[in-house]
Amino acid sequence: MVCDMETGVCGPAEDNGIEMINFNQPKKTINLYYVTDPICSHCWALEPVLRRFIEQYGDVFKIQTVMGGLLEKWGDGPIDPANGIFKPADVAGHWREVGEYSRMPIDGSLMIDNPVQSSFPPSRVFKVIQLNHGDELATEYLRRAREELFAFNKNISDDSVLVGIVNSLELNGQAIVGEANQPAGHQLLNEDFALSRSLGVRGFPTIIMMNEENKGVKMVGARPLDYYVDGLKQVLGTEEVQVKQVPLLSSLLKKEKLLFSKEIEVMYDIEKSDVAAFIKKELSPGSYQANEILGEMYYTTN
Repeated sequence: MVCDMETGVCGPAEDNGIEMINFNQPKKTINLYYVTDPICSHCWALEPVLRRFIEQYGDVFKIQTVMGGLLEKWGDGPIDPANGIFKPADVAGHWREVGEYSRMPIDGSLMIDNPVQSSFPPSRVFKVIQLNHGDELATEYLRRAREELFAFNKNISDDSVLVGIVNSLELNGQAIVGEANQPAGHQLLNEDFALSRSLGVRGFPTIIMMNEENKGVKMVGARPLDYYVDGLKQVLGTEEVQVKQVPLLSSLLKKEKLLFSKEIEVMYDIEKSDVAAFIKKELSPGSYQANEILGEMYYTTN
């Protein structure tokens, strides 16, 4: 230790100048729980915003998709009286309203003539894929299942439909659906139900973001992008958060395989009337197909 009369410092001899110090805290780890269900229409409506949120801010958090158990089975009593849903046929009108409002197309007529009896079978398949093949394939499966249900009017509580969806992922659909129907498959689902209860979830979709101190925010419903960005800032305790550039449309379509017009509009901040011109500018001729369903355009890779 040296005490210097001129500088007034008592300390190590080398500590006698100006030193730059970085007071930035280490990067916080945020856990994002997305509590959802394969037959949740508002979750389907959320997909354009959630995809962009993950693309631009996903480096800041680790996402965990949790199955919430929307419909075990139809009984004699009301399922969702607030929305006027007492029997399967009541779902059709509600779904169509959600589809028209969100512009994520929903047919819904199968709920009249071939209704989904339970959301548990497709949820169990999600859990088996997640366990054995990882989050990425499980997420892709969930997307394919929702496309089949909402846009293409397929009954995803039917084993044969589920087998076809899983086969499209180049997995063994028969084996995976069979495993999902075993008690072990339902136990995986029960674990998600327990997690959902512990998080205090009572509706879908629910997104919970939690920091290392187990403090966070809970957001219920399909909300605009800024809503989730503001929540993320609150959890991080910062006014700014690093934003990634959105991917090129060619890369996004290759990854997602199918995109509806609304999803492209939200990702790239363009109007519906500008989508066709944007597609022609961003994608090479012959690399995609344009189709229409329920008054909405959608695009697939060739």
